[in-house]
Order: sequence, then C-alpha cells, then structure tokens
Amino acid sequence: MSDSQTVSAAVAKLYNTYPFPPEPLLDEPPPGYNWRWNWLAAYNFCTGQKPQKQDIRILDAGCGTGVGTEYLVHLNPAASVVGIDLSTKALEVAKERCQRSGANRVEFHHLSLYDVEQLPGEFDFINCVGVLHHLSDPIRGIQALAKKLAPGGLMHIFVYGELGRWEIQLMQKAIALLQGDKRGDYRDGVQVGRQIFAALPDNNRIVKRERERWSLENQRDENFADMYVHPQEIDYNIETLFELIDASGLDFVGFSNPGFWQLDRLLGKAPELMERAQKLGDCPRGSGKANRASYRLIELLDPEVTHYEFFLSCPPLPKADWSADDAMLAAIPERNPCIDGFPSQCVFNYDYQIVNLSPLELEFLQKCDGQSTVGGILAGLQLGLDAVRVLLKQQLILLTPS
Repeated sequence: MSDSQTVSAAVAKLYNTYPFPPEPLLDEPPPGYNWRWNWLAAYNFCTGQKPQKQDIRILDAGCGTGVGTEYLVHLNPAASVVGIDLSTKALEVAKERCQRSGANRVEFHHLSLYDVEQLPGEFDFINCVGVLHHLSDPIRGIQALAKKLAPGGLMHIFVYGELGRWEIQLMQKAIALLQGDKRGDYRDGVQVGRQIFAALPDNNRIVKRERERWSLENQRDENFADMYVHPQEIDYNIETLFELIDASGLDFVGFSNPGFWQLDRLLGKAPELMERAQKLGDCPRGSGKANRASYRLIELLDPEVTHYEFFLSCPPLPKADWSADDAMLAAIPERNPCIDGFPSQCVFNYDYQIVNLSPLELEFLQKCDGQSTVGGILAGLQLGLDAVRVLLKQQLILLTPS
C-alpha cells in the first residue's frame, strides 16, 4: 500500500468512526445561508456582475456528512450537485440528510479527490472545504480538481492556517505521544485528549485557547476527534499557501473574508509604515503576486489565522467594470439573494454584518425587480449614481450588463 493509500485509509477510518460534521438532520431546508455556496452571490463577489447562467454543475469535493452539500442544493435551485467523499459512513449520513430536507438534485459517490477524473464532464463551481489539508499530497489533490473545473468556473477552498492553530498542533502531538501504539484508535485518542484538558492547570496556554475559541463545538466527540486526533494534517502560511495555489494552474481571485486582509486595520495609524507596505510587492500590479508580501505581513502581525478561505478561477473569468456612468445606468440591478431582514432599513448583508440603509437606498432596493435598469429606477428617485456604486461595493445588489 502506498503512502497516499495508507493516509487515505486512516482518514476514512476516522470519519467512519466519527462522521463529520455532526450537525443534526432536519426535515426542512437548512436555516440561513452561506453566500460562498450561493452561485449568484459568489460569482458576483468574484466578478462584480451576475452570472449569465444558473443551470450549472457543482461538485462538493470531500462532502462529509453533506452539511455543505445540502446548502449547495437548496441555495442553487437550477443546479445539479455531485458530492464525493472517502468515508462510507459520512456518505450514508449525507444521503439521509439531503433526502430528509428535500435536496433531491444531488448524487453521491464514494471517491477520493485523487480519482475525481472518474466523474464525467466538468464543473462550473467546485467547493472544497476542509479537505486538501488532510491529504498526503495536497498538490496532487488540487491539480486533480483543477482539471475538472470548466473555463470561467470558480473553486472555493478552505484550508488550515498554522499560526492560529499552534496550540492545536501541540495538543495533537501530546495526544499522539501518550497514545503510543494505540495511535489510530480514535476513540482512545478522544479519551486521552479529554483527560489531558481535565488535568492541565486553568492558566495553561493550551487550555485557555481551547476555552476562548473551540470548547463550545468540541463538546461533541466528532469535533474533538477532527481537531485533535486526526491522522493527517498540513497547516499553511501565506508562503506555502501560494505554492499550493500556483501548483493548481488556476488564477487566484481573492480571499472570501477580505476584511481580515486589509492592512490598514492594523497599521492605519502609521502612514509611513503603510507607505512602506505599498512597496512590498516586487511584482507588477495585476500579476496576482504583488499582494503576497502584504498578506504575509498581515498574518505575522495578527497571528489569529486559523484558516484560509479563497476563490480560484479557470480563465477566462470576465470582470465587470462599472466606472463608466453609461454602463452603470444601463445595467439591470437585482438584490443579492443572501440578505436577511429585508425589507428594512437595518439588514444583515451577505456576510451577516449589519448594514443601515437610508430611506432612499431602501426604496432603490425595493425597486430592483430584475427588469428595470439602474437609470430607470433613479429617474424616480433623488438618489445619485455614486450611492448605487456603494450598494454594489457592499454586495447588496447584483448587476447584469445591458
């Protein structure tokens, strides 16, 4: 058995013992939304415009118990969805989850990421959350997925970050040491880990980090096992992350939590340092590499990075330019489907952040019916075009070019 087969077998054994994620099964669609799993919202985030088609193919690569898969089906009513995973037990839960909630446009396959070429055709949207860092060869895994991404398609990826998981790494190694030849017995690993936490002093750094960040979810053994007794984990920093991205052959679109990656939130009070930071990139702007040194600086100054979540694309991916007033006025606006609390002047935006709307902004959003143009709506409102651009920047509207 090869190293990759050995690792895959160990990972499958973990998730057959503790199917993950352990979220409860519901007899109705899951609550709320995750905009990263909504094709309209995700495509708009990446390109600045509404996609031309919605009858797309979606792959949930490493779907586990189907928590994300279920959202992908319900949030994309015109799409067909495929889920793959190594764990037969997790797949059994995923099938039951989707069946019970009425997510009927999905098929599941017991398949490794390495073997994804066995699936027919290409996919417009690939979701790969919490998987690549558990492979023995993540580069081989991301390259296999990249070959299945259709031109103009998007891939959303989530992998672990080493700086914010330092205490987790220490606990993982401590549990493995104490398990000795019982390593690989995941129930024993959970028991050993819980005994360690119970024995450590209250002021212990590992204990404090667990209580501050993870203890609520880790009440469940499935979560505890996934975090502390996993047989395979690779944690990234910005430098190694972009080595993985570059190896994929895909284009880096951007992080899907861009607020964290704004340097001015850390050094905004020091204009001289901000000016120096602007000179960090030794590559021309637009190359995709100019910001990497800035990203590295951000994570060094704010080492809370427990994960990276980002979009990649298979070119060509069109990017909208709304700088020309004529193009903006002729565009057709629609409300972002990932808004909660509308209609109200106080709503939750796509990222569940509170946005306070003016009466005129609210009226504009109410008139976004998918048929009227921006210019047509503004003709009856005392609202300027710059205000519409703000709504677009806030991801509150999607625009379709005329």
